[in-house]
Amino acid sequence: MSVRSDEVAKGRYRENFGRCFEEFEIGAVYEHRPGRTVSEADNTWFTLMTMNQHPLHFDHDFASKSEFGRPVVNSCLTLSIVTGMSVSDVSQKAIANLGWTDIRMPAPVFHGDTLTAESEVLDKRESSSRPTQGIVTVETRGYKQDGTLVISYRRTVLVPKLGHAVGE
Repeated sequence: MSVRSDEVAKGRYRENFGRCFEEFEIGAVYEHRPGRTVSEADNTWFTLMTMNQHPLHFDHDFASKSEFGRPVVNSCLTLSIVTGMSVSDVSQKAIANLGWTDIRMPAPVFHGDTLTAESEVLDKRESSSRPTQGIVTVETRGYKQDGTLVISYRRTVLVPKLGHAVGE
């Protein structure tokens, strides 16, 4: 997706991110860029902020004795970064997240790994109770710089139809 702009006055443009219901196409895959390199500071702050006290995330000595041999990035941070990367394509205009399912984390993420993501549209339907809105389900996948899949999940969002988004 290229950056879209709407003319809001003669010679004046406003960036327009996200999609309305009609702009989602089942089977379409949206690649989310730029990538994001995860630092040790990111992992430490997130782990402490969320009160996760597992030493695998911030104790180098403990982690060196684990099967990984080094600290592992907090899986909730991986989920948060990959989800954040998808917002401009999938949910910038969303009214609400309706659910998350099938979260899988098949490989660890380490300090210094760079994440990229993509979302595939699995389903869409008009809302039966909200005539100006629709429901879209995507599968989002996150990868490390070497192409290793590190996370996948399904997310269902409530989105407005064209002409009904906030700020339109």
